[in-house]
Amino acid sequence: MIERELLEKYNKAVPRYTSYPPANFFYEDFNGDDYKKFLISSNHDKPENISLYIHIPFCPRLCYYCGCNTTITKNNAIINSYIEALKKEIIMVSGYLADYRKVSQIHWGGGTPNALDVDIVKSIMDLIFEKFQLIPNAEIAMECSPAYLTKEYLDALFAMKFNRISLGIQDFKKDVLKAVNRASPAMPVKVIMDYIRENSDAGINLDFIYGLPLQNTESFGETMGRAVELQPDRLVTFSYAHVPWIKKSQQKLEDYGLPAAELKLKMFETGYEIMTTAGYIPIGLDHYAKAEDDLSKALKNKSLHRNFQGYCTRQTTGQVYAFGTSAISQLYSSYAQNTKDVKDYVKRIKDEQLPIDKGYKLGVDQIIIREIINEIMCNQYLSLRALAERLNIDLDAIKTFIPDNHKDLEVFEEDGLIDVFDDGIRVIGDGRFVIRNIAAAYDPILKTEQKNFSKSI
Repeated sequence: MIERELLEKYNKAVPRYTSYPPANFFYEDFNGDDYKKFLISSNHDKPENISLYIHIPFCPRLCYYCGCNTTITKNNAIINSYIEALKKEIIMVSGYLADYRKVSQIHWGGGTPNALDVDIVKSIMDLIFEKFQLIPNAEIAMECSPAYLTKEYLDALFAMKFNRISLGIQDFKKDVLKAVNRASPAMPVKVIMDYIRENSDAGINLDFIYGLPLQNTESFGETMGRAVELQPDRLVTFSYAHVPWIKKSQQKLEDYGLPAAELKLKMFETGYEIMTTAGYIPIGLDHYAKAEDDLSKALKNKSLHRNFQGYCTRQTTGQVYAFGTSAISQLYSSYAQNTKDVKDYVKRIKDEQLPIDKGYKLGVDQIIIREIINEIMCNQYLSLRALAERLNIDLDAIKTFIPDNHKDLEVFEEDGLIDVFDDGIRVIGDGRFVIRNIAAAYDPILKTEQKNFSKSI
């Protein structure tokens, strides 16, 4: 595990790099008309496959740690008007996409998607099946809160071809859940998982957060011990990002006190040890998968990829077309983010407008930097030669877009975190624990612009 003296050295504020440039670099001088142009041009870009993201912002209650765009309501009128607008947005966007392109991934996030009436979910899925073709074995996933999940609801999801269920556990300790205002599971997690396995072939993810109030090394170790006993296909341990300047509700957690960086690191190490000892393969920064899982195979083959929805394989990845408030579409040469306000979103859709609030047009150099950072963050390996071949770009041309980062990388090499070779790097030893820092060495924007980010460890 990472040496203690490296903790202070590398525990710095750097991007999470779920996109490049990160979302807080998007600019407001980007609107629905700009997005239309990029929607049309995306038909001629790679990857050809389509990934769909459906954002459901509604939650029955607010979890204080949440950094997502959520609306706390049970008002059916608000929810129904939103759903109708979301369907119309799907129809609008699908009209700009070529018929021959197929969907390889559908991801429902939020918010709490499974707090919706299941008939509403079905109406949206029916529309997707009507407007798009799917590849065989496309991944169809939903983020679910176990507090609002029933066996009948799961049956309905399976009938709609959902084949991955992500359960947001966060922690098994009731005092932790109470402190962060998260509802406890409606039925034991083991009962939920057993039912999924008995009635479908769906993959199961369990998601956890470390760095919350009342957590410590012992308690988090007990939580992760229970997690591996349940044997999910994938496990995720997110580092809690405390950004109260963005999410004011997070200030409530300060009343309990938050674990210091040293304690967070110990919790991470404890979880890492428990999961890897149980045979789980570390995937990227915060995911773990069984050795036979597609993500583990993709890592071994250096074909792992990542978008705002998480890690995926190059087979299932696609340009991301996102629907709903705050949803971010990730096209080959642009990003476009919808308005975060539900009322504004509904009004704009009614007015036949694509509800874009901000976005980003990428130049060739930024596309290359994005691919470089993705390779490091996902595959812990970078070969500029292999990247040039995949992008069909001259190797020397790629090198011209890279700043003098070999000097920036010397510190990582001296600390035994990377191997540097002629046309790239290999992350070694404890390097995976500071992989955000390593990726940041390739980011020229950080040298010229200052933004707020969470700490890397």
